[in-house]
Amino acid sequence: MPLSTAPTAFRAPVTIASPPNPKVKNGMNLCQKKISRDVKFVTNSLSGGTGASVEYDVPFPSDYSELLEQAKEATALALQDKRQLMEIEFPTAGLESVPGDGEGGIEMTGSIQLIREFCDLLVSPEKATRTRIFFPEANEVGFARESVFGGASYKLDYLTKPSFFEDFGFVTKVKMADRVKSEDELFLVGYPYFNVNDQEMIVVEELFKEAVVGTARQLIIFNGELDRIRSDYPPFFYPKLGALTKTLFPKMETVYYIHNFKGRNGGALFRCYPGPWKVLKKARNKYVCVHQQEMMPSLKEVALDILPSA
Repeated sequence: MPLSTAPTAFRAPVTIASPPNPKVKNGMNLCQKKISRDVKFVTNSLSGGTGASVEYDVPFPSDYSELLEQAKEATALALQDKRQLMEIEFPTAGLESVPGDGEGGIEMTGSIQLIREFCDLLVSPEKATRTRIFFPEANEVGFARESVFGGASYKLDYLTKPSFFEDFGFVTKVKMADRVKSEDELFLVGYPYFNVNDQEMIVVEELFKEAVVGTARQLIIFNGELDRIRSDYPPFFYPKLGALTKTLFPKMETVYYIHNFKGRNGGALFRCYPGPWKVLKKARNKYVCVHQQEMMPSLKEVALDILPSA
């Protein structure tokens, strides 16, 4: 697959079909609103142009190849916009799956493959050695290096060491700032959610504070299931995780996101940076936009209010 160091133009804009009576706000059809902006391009265009106005109306992906291409374009634009902390979140057990549909180990193995494909799209060969990819535990680094990342130039690292050794005092915890190298430019953290007791996202916050803030580095959280922290973990029982919603999450830009809802009022919450958040429903095997807004709605709001009233 082709590599890229800069955002390229999306395919010709495709308008998501609107239902007969879409919601209207301030006289504007919420599902037909588009975002335009001037973007600097570095492409192989025959015309040699370096600027254009692009309309963003990105459709729900038809397969994982299209999804990864959309996520790559969104991330490239966010990197160009100097976003330092970014989130990418989508289901790995199927485009229309929901959390719990897939088996944990299989989903994580699939995530490793998706991370490799995403990095190959986003990162140019000369930047690979300056890209550090963190996995939750040290043993997963070995698995990734022997399988999907075999022969790759990316730097592979980990957030935590096996807790068994830490419990017995055989391992000294290393500060995240000491793990990175001066030549590192981009960090990607893969699925830091497996072990809540190890509090992997706490380590991600440490990495951001110690190795990103105040530098030109940028950090991507890839399928971190951050919605669990946003809504599932009571702050009383998980005070450090709960605090992330006030300390780390406000600094984060969600550049690509899919969350599916099943049942009678099923649908999807979808976002592709720099576009708005869209609530989609499926009709006649096609997704239609029933609502959109600039800020992320809560999953509870989408499930109990927006989708039932669409």
